[in-house]
Amino acid sequence: MAKSASDSPSLAARKLDIPVQPETQVVIDFDDNRAASSLVGPYGQNLAIVERRLNVVVDSRGNHITLTGTRDACDAARRVLETLYAQAVQGHDLAPGEVEGAIRATLAQGSLFPFDAKAAKTSTFEAINLRKRPVRARTAAQDSYIQALKSHELVFGIGPAGTGKTWLAVAQAAALFERKEVDRIILSRPAVEAGERLGFLPGDMREKVDPYLRPIYDALYDLMDSRIVERALQTGEIEIAPLAFMRGRTLTNAAIILDEAQNTTSMQMKMFLTRLGENSRMIITGDPSQVDLPPGQTSGLAEAARLLDGVQGIAQVKFTAEDVIRHELVARIVAAYEGLPQKPVAAKF
Repeated sequence: MAKSASDSPSLAARKLDIPVQPETQVVIDFDDNRAASSLVGPYGQNLAIVERRLNVVVDSRGNHITLTGTRDACDAARRVLETLYAQAVQGHDLAPGEVEGAIRATLAQGSLFPFDAKAAKTSTFEAINLRKRPVRARTAAQDSYIQALKSHELVFGIGPAGTGKTWLAVAQAAALFERKEVDRIILSRPAVEAGERLGFLPGDMREKVDPYLRPIYDALYDLMDSRIVERALQTGEIEIAPLAFMRGRTLTNAAIILDEAQNTTSMQMKMFLTRLGENSRMIITGDPSQVDLPPGQTSGLAEAARLLDGVQGIAQVKFTAEDVIRHELVARIVAAYEGLPQKPVAAKF
């Protein structure tokens, strides 16, 4: 149960005749000590994120948490903490990314609706349910992306690094595979020589291209049980191959992902798109700002996005620097390269 008490504005502010929103103190008591400990996080890291992002002071004493700040900031922080607590009670891990996701979901929802503790058990954003753990959207763009993945046969995820394009694509493919809605997962990337020479890498063709496909391997092992992944790779139920190996094939009953699609040529993209067979889903991801093609060559991703815009059955979701979820500095780096104005880390109320 939360209690509120208001403090009067400071004497200095009154002398300067500066309008100041009075501070409010909110006390939250959590019944489940174990869930409360998970909510706080190691060395209080989860509460530190809430403090920094929402401009509040958070004091934790056991299962009692005190919030100090403006009324709107404390209300948002309370919603975030109660949402995370409800997830912790259900046994969900509360990593920093989950905290950031709850903050973004709360800010997106605003205070237009009364807080519902039962609804807090799940994020207001969409989720992809996997056997290992649910994967939840952490931004409004990711929410739109997951909705598109669930309702369209062909989806383009376009935007900067760190926005979760590939991660969510692999999660959706894994979910379809686990539910037996598809028989196999096919993952591909163009093996473009971005300043290096592929021929100088040691080993056979597979050993040469594996480094280019490593991010997809990492996502698979993180989202699925490693034994299932190993077995599926051996049986061919999960296939990872360079884009060049797709020519001439018709891919049926499959979840197909093309990653780093900004490095495809126009002909390669057309070839890949026309591989789509019956009962298959295709997801294409890429970052138009990181094209490694030779100068003067048109990116197949940019051309396809333009030509297929508005085509029935095809969805395009575009991410921006504000959707970067890796690290706060990554978002600022992306924004700097895009020439966007820097925004303060903390939310303003």
